[in-house]
Amino acid sequence: MEFLFLTKKIKEIIETKGIAFKYLEDDTLFKYVAKSISNNNVIGFFDGKAEFGPRALGSRSILADPRNSKAQQLLNEKIKKRESFRPFAPSIIEEYGEEYFENYQFTPFMERVLPIRKEKQKLIPAVTHVDGSGRLQSVKKALRPRYYRLIKEFYKITGIPILINTSFNENEPVVNIPEEAINCYLRTDMDMLVLGNYILEKNESIYNNSNK
Repeated sequence: MEFLFLTKKIKEIIETKGIAFKYLEDDTLFKYVAKSISNNNVIGFFDGKAEFGPRALGSRSILADPRNSKAQQLLNEKIKKRESFRPFAPSIIEEYGEEYFENYQFTPFMERVLPIRKEKQKLIPAVTHVDGSGRLQSVKKALRPRYYRLIKEFYKITGIPILINTSFNENEPVVNIPEEAINCYLRTDMDMLVLGNYILEKNESIYNNSNK
């Protein structure tokens, strides 16, 4: 019931603003978004309830491709508006943690920095610190099923079970409500905004009469 209420509210807000949108069911949504990320697009991901704590964990996140060596600079300069050297965190599917990190431990709250295995560092340059480490978030299906599903679709496309994850904001508090997410998306260089099952894209006409 709560999910349906939020979905209805999101639709009303988008329609009031007159912004073009798509509505996709889950089976299509995660494949579509994962494909967009694999094409080096930057995604605002607003999903379900807001998180409480110092880190974005996949409910109020900006996501990008960890294979893109320029993603760190892009996110810092065009989205976060901060120094270009500052690194971003890898969200990794739990079952691949040991494959990518030395001394791996389940880390659901992004509270540990662990060495990335040397043979993997070149595959994920955007989340590899200068010392070869990464501040990871372990994503377990039982705990974060929708975010897990998105990363799994990205893995199917790229062979990499990781996404860049940074908080959904631009030199301000992390977005909490749909209006804040839309405003941040519109004033930055994000390519796509995912609000539940609704998708906004910069390459679409800003005005739309979709009725879904």
